Amino acid sequence: MKQTKIAIIGAGGLTGKELVGLLAHHPHFQVVHITSNQVDGKHIREVFPDLSHLPDLRFQKHDAPIPEDAHIVLATPNEVSLEKAPEFLQQGKKVIDLSGTFRLHDQNQFESAYKFKHTKFEWMDKVVFGLPELFREKIKNANFISNPGCFATSAILPIAILGNLRKKIQGPVIVDAKSGVSGAGGRTEEIKYAYTHVYENFRAYKVLSHQHEPEMEEYSFVGSEPKKIHFTPHLLPVYRGILATIYITFENPVDPKEVKEKIQSVADKETFIRFYETPEEIEIRKVQNTNFLDIGFTSKGNTLVLVTALDNLVKGAAGQALQNLNLMFGYPETLGLVTI
Repeated sequence: MKQTKIAIIGAGGLTGKELVGLLAHHPHFQVVHITSNQVDGKHIREVFPDLSHLPDLRFQKHDAPIPEDAHIVLATPNEVSLEKAPEFLQQGKKVIDLSGTFRLHDQNQFESAYKFKHTKFEWMDKVVFGLPELFREKIKNANFISNPGCFATSAILPIAILGNLRKKIQGPVIVDAKSGVSGAGGRTEEIKYAYTHVYENFRAYKVLSHQHEPEMEEYSFVGSEPKKIHFTPHLLPVYRGILATIYITFENPVDPKEVKEKIQSVADKETFIRFYETPEEIEIRKVQNTNFLDIGFTSKGNTLVLVTALDNLVKGAAGQALQNLNLMFGYPETLGLVTI
């Protein structure tokens, strides 16, 4: 059976590693090239002993030649993706970028959120936002995908699937989300993500300044009038998982039956969205190591509260990237992500 060859640039990071593991069990994809400037030259089993059963792969530097017939997943910092994505696209390769570099269509907003100048903004005309539940048909025909952020996914999907109810939203939407270390920036050796600073601790960070906030605003209201979103992330003393509580105020009292019908109708046809009757049923442990987004809600008067949970390394990153790869290459969307 002929396999589609994949090169993962930045496979030494948490999301890169997660994708290597997922693709190892996929019947139609083969990882043939992995890179990391930090562990260049090392065998994958030296860096990740739990992946020692995988093919004979060694890390190379980001600038090492890519196999000619391989397509690309970028699990790299934003500045690296800025240079690498256009380079690979010009070589005729399909590219999925897990960084935030090509998500926002407002250049000033991007540079304010990400704190560096975007010098390849002309490529924004060619990119598709990789949220399959919203942009499936565009993804199928795309060569360039910008994978959504993990926090952004946890908020965009529950808001977007409200459909025409979004027109009745009044005032800003409040997103209060909690993440494990792997979703909060724990890819580096910064002391604030060290065990001693996380254990028995809980704190907010990047309050009203997180780079996923404008991403939430841009994509939550596609097809409807845009609304402001105020987002505050918090750091949980766990490794993986995000739980988001989303507060929405409407012009008039909320009809819970209508909300349930909206969410249930989407969950019934989307494999990776699971609806629960109450928000108290939504827990991180139910989604860890899966590609599911769980959602529940309650309402009181004019206020709707949505609660979601997902695994930031799977549905928030590598799993969603595999959904996109499946769609781009014509394979079943769930292949490699669910066990039948």
